[in-house]
Amino acid sequence: MLYYLITYLDRLFNIPGAGAFQYISFRAALALIVSLLISMVFGKRIIEFIRRKQIGETIRELGLEGQTKKAGTPTMGGLIIIAAILIPTLLFSKILNVYIILMVISTIWLGGLGFLDDYIKVFKKNKEGLQGKFKIIGQVGIGLIVGCVLYWHPDVVIKERVDSNSTSSWAINNPNQQTDLKIPKYAETPVKTLKTTIPFVKNNELDYAKFISWACDDCMKYGWLIFIPMVIIVVTAVSNGANITDGIDGLAAGTSAIIGVVLGIFAYVSGNMVFADYLNIMYIPYTGELVVFIAAFIGACIGFLWYNSFPAQVFMGDTGSLAIGGIIAVFAIAIRKELLIPILCGVFFVESLSVIMQVYYFKYQKKRKGLEYAQANRLFKMAPLHHHYQKSGFHESKIVMRFLIISIMLAVLTFVTLKLR
Repeated sequence: MLYYLITYLDRLFNIPGAGAFQYISFRAALALIVSLLISMVFGKRIIEFIRRKQIGETIRELGLEGQTKKAGTPTMGGLIIIAAILIPTLLFSKILNVYIILMVISTIWLGGLGFLDDYIKVFKKNKEGLQGKFKIIGQVGIGLIVGCVLYWHPDVVIKERVDSNSTSSWAINNPNQQTDLKIPKYAETPVKTLKTTIPFVKNNELDYAKFISWACDDCMKYGWLIFIPMVIIVVTAVSNGANITDGIDGLAAGTSAIIGVVLGIFAYVSGNMVFADYLNIMYIPYTGELVVFIAAFIGACIGFLWYNSFPAQVFMGDTGSLAIGGIIAVFAIAIRKELLIPILCGVFFVESLSVIMQVYYFKYQKKRKGLEYAQANRLFKMAPLHHHYQKSGFHESKIVMRFLIISIMLAVLTFVTLKLR
C-alpha cells in the first residue's frame, strides 16, 4: 500500500528519495527490517497474551530428555510469523501483483488450517487435533486454487528465449543503438506455458503438457490435467514436511529461513531479463515482486528464532509450520523451481521419509515376525529423524545446528544447479 501511496505523492509533489520505492531491492530490504521488528518486538507481546490465555503446549510422553520441561510452553506462535509476513508484504509490495495475491491467500489459508488444528488441541483438549483427512482436504483445496490461478490467469506467463540467429526484442525496439553488451535474447510477446525447470540438465525445461500430448493431436491444451495435480502434491507434501520437521526448538524456522534465501535469489534472477539471460533460465515477468514477500518471510523466520531457539519460549504450532511449508511450495511453483524442492528442502524430505519408512518397516516386520519383534526392532529409535538422534543421546541444540549446516549445504547445491548442467 505504501508503494502506491508514495508513488502517487511523488507524482504530485516530486518528493526527494521517493523514487527508491521503484526498486524491488529497496522495498525488500524494508520488508525484511519491518518483519524482524514485528517478530522480535511485537512477538513478545503476542507470547505474553498467549501465556495469559493459558494457551500452552500439551506434551506427549515420548521418553525424550528435557521433554517434560516444555509442558505449558505457549504455542500458536505461528501467529507471530504470519503477522510478520503479511504486514510488510501489504506495506511494501505491489499488492495487485497476481503472485503476491496468491502468496497472501496461501499464507492465510494454511495458517488458518493450522490454527484450527492448534485450537482443537489447546482449547478442546484433543491431543490429536484436526483429523488428518480434513488437513489433507484443506491442503488439496489451496493446491487446487494455486494450480488453477497459475494455469489460467493472464499475467502468469514467461518470455521464451529466441534463437541466437534471431533478432532480439531489445534490438527491435532500439534499431539505431549500438552496444558491445550482450543483449538478452527473449521473444517480444510473453506466452502461456507449463514449462518448469529440471536440475542438472542442459536446456533444462520440462513442459508438463508433453506428458499428455501422446493421447491425441490436440491434447497439449489439456496439460492442466497434469499440472494441477502436481501442484496439489507439492503443496501437500512440503506443508506436511515442514509440519513434521517442527519437533525441536528452532529447527523448522531456521531451515525455512535458509530455504527462503535461495528462493529469493531465484525469484530475483527469474524476474530480471539480464540475469535470466546470463544464467540461461526462464524469464518470468512480474515474479521479481515476490522478492519483497520472501524478504518478509525470511525476516519472520529469523525473528521467530529470537524466541524459538533453545530453550524455546514459544512454539510455532501447526499455525506456523503448515503455513511456512505451504509458502515454500507455492513460491517454488510460481517461479518454476518446484522440481528443485527435494534438494532445497532436503531436511523436510528426509524427515518425512523417515516417518514413512518407520511406519512401513514396522508393518512389514509385524506381518513377517509378529508384533513383539516389530516393536523391538524398529528401523529408527523414533521417527521423525530428529527424535531418533535425541534417543541416541544428542542434545537437541546440537541436532538443530547440524541440520542447519546440512540445510546450508543443500541450499548452495540448489543454487549452483543454475549453472551446473
